[in-house]
Amino acid sequence: MRREVPIIVTFVAGIFFLLDYFVRIPYLSEYVGEFEGWAIVVAAFALVLGAANLIRIHVQKIIRQKEDWYNSVILLVAMLVMAFSGILFTQRNPVWTYLFNNIFVPLNGTMFALLAFYIASAAYRAFRIRTKEAAVLLVAAIVVMLGRAPIGAMIWSGFPGYAAWLQGVFTTAGMRGIMIGASLGAIVTSMRIIFGIDRSYFGGQ
Repeated sequence: MRREVPIIVTFVAGIFFLLDYFVRIPYLSEYVGEFEGWAIVVAAFALVLGAANLIRIHVQKIIRQKEDWYNSVILLVAMLVMAFSGILFTQRNPVWTYLFNNIFVPLNGTMFALLAFYIASAAYRAFRIRTKEAAVLLVAAIVVMLGRAPIGAMIWSGFPGYAAWLQGVFTTAGMRGIMIGASLGAIVTSMRIIFGIDRSYFGGQ
């Protein structure tokens, strides 16, 4: 029963959600709402379980004095301070606001600033002209960047229009292809889970 019950629950919930989305059946939305409420409860328990597992791993690292164990101390202190400040105080409380605006926001900005260098490095490798396709990509990227930057319109008034055309035609077409492929993959994966073919949610069993 440890395997059959989760499969049955997954199948019933999946069928209910599909029917509620595509077909209007009386009273079905109420049952779907119940499933959504239980999903929120399960997600809350999963969040607590994830936090407990994170604490366990880093506490063991601190006790055993592994390499860079002091980073684990900083992580645990920061996580507990932010968690308790959010639980004990409201978001409009000066304590929570100060911690969020003066610690989290600067760290978030620093992370994205560091990512900018990796993006620039990846762009440099991608824009090296080795083939005709790479040359087209380089020209299109330069036009888009100049069209979106104020200096581009100062150099030539046509850059913004061509940049909008490239993004509206070619970028949109590429994004639609990616979204269609991702949607088909999500549909196939969902059907495999609903019908019990894919049982990865058993935790590797």
